Amino acid sequence: MIRTWWPVAVTVIAAIAWLIRLEARSISNGAEIKRLWSQRREDMEAAKESRDRMDRRLDEIGQDIKTLLRGMAK
Repeated sequence: MIRTWWPVAVTVIAAIAWLIRLEARSISNGAEIKRLWSQRREDMEAAKESRDRMDRRLDEIGQDIKTLLRGMAK
C-alpha cells in the first residue's frame, strides 16, 4: 500500500510546503507594502513643506519687487 501511495503523499507534502512558503512571502510582501506607504507619506509631507516654504519665499520676493517698483515710480 505504501508503494502505491507514496507519490501522492510526497506530492501532498510538497504542496503543503509550497503553500507555507507562499503564505510567508505574502506576509513579507504585505509588511514591505506598509513600509513603502509610510515612506511615501513621509516623502509627500516633506515635499509639501518644501513647496510651502518656496511659496512663502516667492511671495516675499514678489512683495519686495513691488516695493522696489513703487519706489522707482516716485
